[in-house]
This record gives sequence, structure tokens and C-alpha cells, in this order.
Amino acid sequence: MSRSVRRVVLFAVALCACGIVFASAQSQAQQIAARDGGKSSTKLGLGRAALPEEIKAWDTDVRADGKGLPPGKGTVKQGDELFQAQCAACHGEFGQGVGRWPVLAGGLDTLKADRPDKTIGSFWPDLSTVFDYIKRAMPYGNAQSLSNDDVYALTAYLLSMNDIVKDENFELNDKNFTSIKMPNASAFYDDDREVAEKQFWGREPCMKNCRPVVPKVTGRAISVDVTPDGKSGPKVE
Repeated sequence: MSRSVRRVVLFAVALCACGIVFASAQSQAQQIAARDGGKSSTKLGLGRAALPEEIKAWDTDVRADGKGLPPGKGTVKQGDELFQAQCAACHGEFGQGVGRWPVLAGGLDTLKADRPDKTIGSFWPDLSTVFDYIKRAMPYGNAQSLSNDDVYALTAYLLSMNDIVKDENFELNDKNFTSIKMPNASAFYDDDREVAEKQFWGREPCMKNCRPVVPKVTGRAISVDVTPDGKSGPKVE
């Protein structure tokens, strides 16, 4: 038997064995559920319970009401030093963004403009999003390398850059965190479509010939010069 054929046979045997184990476990689960009316808590012996430290490593999200915040503290001044060392290369010395990297500050009162600047200060509704994102994903390329105190300090500095706090000695901590109100917080509300748009819902949705008028083509791309005449596109310098 050739080596390639032998590999295929061994792979098929392994798949078969896995299928038998899975089918056996599934059959056992179905038998237990049928016997106990689906209420049994009997364990099948598959896997193991997650260890406390494993759960802790994943359970790092921070809610808007402050739940999930770790103990810690940091001042605007400390955050300034950290920002210049860890963040300014991408986000700019003053949060203005470098190249295509995100702008973090400014943009207040621009949300109704044709090109709004959606920054932390102008758009984000909750400070917890700032803390959570920095803690989870920053700095780029070295995520989760910052201590909790570092994240508090950087969050405080971002508040200062967006003129939400004025004092460079202001200390942000897990006790006063929820007292900070973001400028655009009142412009957000819970998704209420289930109530507000319920009158538009149909009990029996249309599935065929739903449009009373046949759509008409009112213009073509070639008429506004966006469709090339040739089969190849223009040369890009």
C-alpha cells in the first residue's frame, strides 16, 4: 500500500472513531433526557469545568453602569506620559490621528454636518467603552500589556483631550468612574423598533409579486462617466 493511500485509510479510520464516540455520547444524552423528561443534570464526562483564572482572563468587559471595572486609579498627567510613549505614534500627540489611524479628540457639535467627526468626545455615549477597548485591544500590537492603573490614566487623559475634565491632576478611579457623563450620551437610546415599528409589521408577509409597480431604470452608470468604455480600467499611477 502506498504512503498516500495509507494516510487516507488512517484518516478515514480516525474520522469513523470520532463519529462513533460522538454518536455514543449523543445517544447517551438522548436516553438520559428521555428517561428524565429532559430535566436531568447528569454530566456526560465531556471536557471539564473552566478554572477560575481562565474565566477571569476572559471576563474583562466593563458595562456602562460600571460593573466589571477593576480596582485602580490614574491621573490625567500620568495618562499624558503614557499616551506619548504608547499611543501618539498612531493617534497623534493630541489625539488628532496620524495618517489613517483614528482621531480621538475634537469634533464637538459636528454630528449634524455632512462629514461629522465621530470622536470619543463628540460621539461616544459611555466612558466604559473607552476603558474596555483600551484594556482589551490597546496598544496596537501589544494588547493587554497595560495595567489597570495605566488604563485609568489613559482614559483620564482622553477625557482631558476632549475637554470633559479640565484639571491635569484629575484622578479617575473605580469609585468616581460612573460620575463622568459623556457629551453625546443623551443622543443615544435603546433600540425600540419592536414597539415603535410594530404597526408596520405584517402578520402574513408578502412572498410573491409584492411590488405593485414594476421598477423602471431611470439612469445608467455610463451616462455619468463612471463606467469605463474599454475592457480594462485606467492606469493608476
